[in-house]
Amino acid sequence: MELSQLIGYILAVFVGATLGMLGSGGSILSVPILVYVMGIEPSLATAYSLFVIGTTSFVGGIHKAKQRLVDFNKVVLFGIPAVISVFVTRKILVPKIPNIIFSTEYFILTKSILIMVIFAFVMIFASVRMIKPLKEKMITNTEKLNYYKIALMGIFIGLVSGFVGAGGGFLIVPTLLFFAKTPMKMAVGTSLFIVAAQSLIGFTGDIMSNQIIDWKLLQYFTFASILGIFIGNFISKKVEDEKLKTSFGWFVLAMGIYIIIRELFWS
Repeated sequence: MELSQLIGYILAVFVGATLGMLGSGGSILSVPILVYVMGIEPSLATAYSLFVIGTTSFVGGIHKAKQRLVDFNKVVLFGIPAVISVFVTRKILVPKIPNIIFSTEYFILTKSILIMVIFAFVMIFASVRMIKPLKEKMITNTEKLNYYKIALMGIFIGLVSGFVGAGGGFLIVPTLLFFAKTPMKMAVGTSLFIVAAQSLIGFTGDIMSNQIIDWKLLQYFTFASILGIFIGNFISKKVEDEKLKTSFGWFVLAMGIYIIIRELFWS
């Protein structure tokens, strides 16, 4: 086993621990680890990330379901359009993006650079959500659920998740809060099942697109991530959630800025 792979597997434990502690954020770390530490091409790394985060979120979702913190009606309501969207994105849209999008004398925009730059902007958006967390008191109205808006958000989040290989929990939780009138704790548990469903279905789109998968690497990375979930759950009982989330948010913000600089100016 190469040193870079060993370091990657160790960091995968941190990916799972992040999910265990915060309920989201794992995919924000998995793609940079797969690309920059383990040397995997970005398009394939996003596919691996979907499998890792999907499997890890499912394990976390089972734990939340045992605590009765999952609304399965909303998993179906939100999850169906999200799953369809992420599958179409991985099966049809991503493979159609050319390897070289455009080039000039001084710069070449490749598919890999585009994916990582968009991913970095998603990281920055997610970091803001973590630094300024949503408050449960925000959902105070008693209007009927807006099924149209929920479905549209599901399609949009599936598109984003499919393109950058992110689970999308940082987008799903606000949607469940504002549009599906879901309490915060229930929104976190429900989002884990939605993330699991859309991520794993999105990964099947990659398999059907004849992506060459290194199953041994993927299994080791996923196992390490699942191990991290249990570590994260233990730590979360000892440390205040909001302090963890704010600190992690600043780290993600720095990582997002670093990726943009690296891809656009150091490539």
